[in-house]
Amino acid sequence: MSNVAFLFPGQGAQAVGMAQELIDTVPRSKALFEQASEILGYDLAALCVSGPAEKLNTTDHSQPAIFVASLAALESLKQDNSELVANCTATAGLSLGEYTALVFAGVLSFEDGLRVVQERGLAMQAAAELTQSGMVSIVGLETAQVEKVVEQVRQEDEVLQLANFLCPGNIVVSGHSQACDRLEEPANAEGARMVMPLTVAGAFHTPLMQPAVDRLTAVLENVTLNAPRIPVISNVDATAHSDPEEIRQLLVQQVVSPVRWEDSMNQLLEDGTEQFFEIGPGRVLRGLLKRIARKVPCENISC
Repeated sequence: MSNVAFLFPGQGAQAVGMAQELIDTVPRSKALFEQASEILGYDLAALCVSGPAEKLNTTDHSQPAIFVASLAALESLKQDNSELVANCTATAGLSLGEYTALVFAGVLSFEDGLRVVQERGLAMQAAAELTQSGMVSIVGLETAQVEKVVEQVRQEDEVLQLANFLCPGNIVVSGHSQACDRLEEPANAEGARMVMPLTVAGAFHTPLMQPAVDRLTAVLENVTLNAPRIPVISNVDATAHSDPEEIRQLLVQQVVSPVRWEDSMNQLLEDGTEQFFEIGPGRVLRGLLKRIARKVPCENISC
């Protein structure tokens, strides 16, 4: 069997109606949602299946929803192809998805992972509400060009920085809203194909998320982390770590640091990955991988 890596999506992959088929047809998936509802204190399955979208899309609800829906999709794959799951050689997740990957790799239990993700979502939502901020996707420019644009528009005392390095020509900039609003004209002048504000609560993966750090640190200190049974690529440095305490610190650092997704995929390819599976809602990660390594196969196990 070829080397296989599982990829787990991050915030933004959610959609009303997700996981309906899994809940109806996969007993273990249904059980995960029932267990999650007990931990969270609300009916997560109903929120995923029926919405409303306004509630599902909030940071504090979307993060647990995507986390559980992705693991429910994994249970479907276990049911259909347990050998493939058992022989997976590495894993990674985009931002929030890193927690899903860590649960799959045995670093966190499902219960502890969900409690951390719930607190992470609440903490990031609260941090976002302190300052008017946002994120903007810039497509069609190289890193140096985006950095040039950011330097042009950022004013003194403003936060504006490259936050997500997704794939060649696809970079997300994050910071104060007034700074984000000034990006379009100079980015277009530089040759951008698209400049699109993202529907998110705030400037994730920047120092504006610093208020979330203490809450996330506290909840992570109260859970047990184990050494991963397979490599999990960190968003912070695109490297796999085996020391649970290093992983704990990197998870805290992640909320205020850029996501190095392109580097993470290149690391998996350098390590010999020949086949990828995107597990969970949406198809974003498959699309990004096609921009990084067009000929490498990636299948979706969706919900």
